[in-house]
Amino acid sequence: MKFATTLVALCAASANGFSVNKPVAKTSALNAMATEWDLGAIGRSVRIEGSSREHWEFPDPNQEIVQVGVDSNGRPVETLIELWIGPDWTPMKVKAYTEDGMMRPIQTLIGTRNKAAAIDINNTGPGDFPLNAAAAYAKPSMVQQRADLLTANAGRYIEGGAVHSVNFDASVEQVQVCLYTDTRQLNAQVELLNGPNNFKQKFEVFTNNGLLNSLYVVFNSPGAGNVVRVTNLAPLEFPCKAFIASV
Repeated sequence: MKFATTLVALCAASANGFSVNKPVAKTSALNAMATEWDLGAIGRSVRIEGSSREHWEFPDPNQEIVQVGVDSNGRPVETLIELWIGPDWTPMKVKAYTEDGMMRPIQTLIGTRNKAAAIDINNTGPGDFPLNAAAAYAKPSMVQQRADLLTANAGRYIEGGAVHSVNFDASVEQVQVCLYTDTRQLNAQVELLNGPNNFKQKFEVFTNNGLLNSLYVVFNSPGAGNVVRVTNLAPLEFPCKAFIASV
């Protein structure tokens, strides 16, 4: 659980583990990032019809991070991504929506808690809205990118029921977001908005342990007027911490 260990070390390094700071942009080559998120680059790509599902097995306990990508031919995508461990335990669920699966595909990293696990992708959209999906153990460069985000800024403490928004200008083409907790449950929503309450993409996560299963997503953010909004859906006593920066 290398990523969870990193988070614990960061929290222990300061008495104010949930200090507030503005996000700092971290730049890299967008084309290289786009290539890493191409379904063909991730692994086996599967077409999933509406109201059907597919799952991928991940039996290696020595690897933790799984890269998941979902896109379409430009139609909307609605999907439920679940982490399965054992015969009847689902410690993490991510509901994802995008208005345009070609322009803004679903891109996320999910931890397996260093256990034999499976990732299930369920197309919850109608029958005439198929999607394409791929999942595989993440490459070291992708794992490192998520770890680097934690050192890019001090993050933002968000109490249960609170909302936090960050604006990005037109020069930013991708935004990365990581949400985690201090082992308490994580129940939050992350949206990419373009215009007043006009969300283009949305993720809603629930996990019983936001340290072992933090949420990491990457948004494509073409054009101007993009805003990332994080809403902590949990009660007041379940805060989370958000790291938000350009890629």
